[in-house]
Amino acid sequence: MQRYFINSGSDHDRFFINGEDYHHITRVMRMKAGENIVCVTKDEKSALCVIAEITDEQVVANVVKWEEGSTELPIRVTIASGLPKGDKLEWIIQKGTELGATDFVPFLAARSIVKWDEKKAEKKVDRWQKIAKEAAEQSYRYKIPAVYSPVTLSNLIKMSNDYDIKLVAYEEEAKQGESAKLAKVLKELKPGQSLFVIFGPEGGLASNEISLLTENGFLACGLGPRILRTETAPLYLLSAVSYHFELLR
Repeated sequence: MQRYFINSGSDHDRFFINGEDYHHITRVMRMKAGENIVCVTKDEKSALCVIAEITDEQVVANVVKWEEGSTELPIRVTIASGLPKGDKLEWIIQKGTELGATDFVPFLAARSIVKWDEKKAEKKVDRWQKIAKEAAEQSYRYKIPAVYSPVTLSNLIKMSNDYDIKLVAYEEEAKQGESAKLAKVLKELKPGQSLFVIFGPEGGLASNEISLLTENGFLACGLGPRILRTETAPLYLLSAVSYHFELLR
């Protein structure tokens, strides 16, 4: 069933849908009055709704019943990726959203190949946010992850200060056979806590970047014995979090 995120809260029994979602319902899905959709509110509540009316500007949907439960990860996971080339970040955002990430923060790493164009920044970030929204709808999320404009490493460190645990995935740790730190962290984390994880770009993180991060409370860890691509590593981490908190409970 089609899922749409609504700006209003859960104290409503009727929703008014416009903009891109209106276009999707009327032009893409060609829905009619009487058909059902799911509306998700800004306070992360979902309701089965029936389309009551379609005008030239909006879709009016009435609440049939509020649903219980949530599909969100028990902990908040923020993925910080060294700005990669091509469409790799779009892949990370799309698949990372499906796997439960709460936020995505690209950053300008020393070995980032792509150069960030501030003139195109707003359109680029809007596209990333749209990808997150569509992936959240497809995967039955209760919230849309926030996608930030790229920041510097120093600003990234500041953003991480309020998190319970901070990790940086480092291939040199994997090469040396380190495999226990991530498992230990997952055992220590409790539902409701937060995890901030940094991943390098294609060329990895420079040694001075690792030193700066560890000096600021980040734990360098491996992600198994194999060296993962920049677009694969965040998905490995999120899968491990999901397995630990959702499948082993």
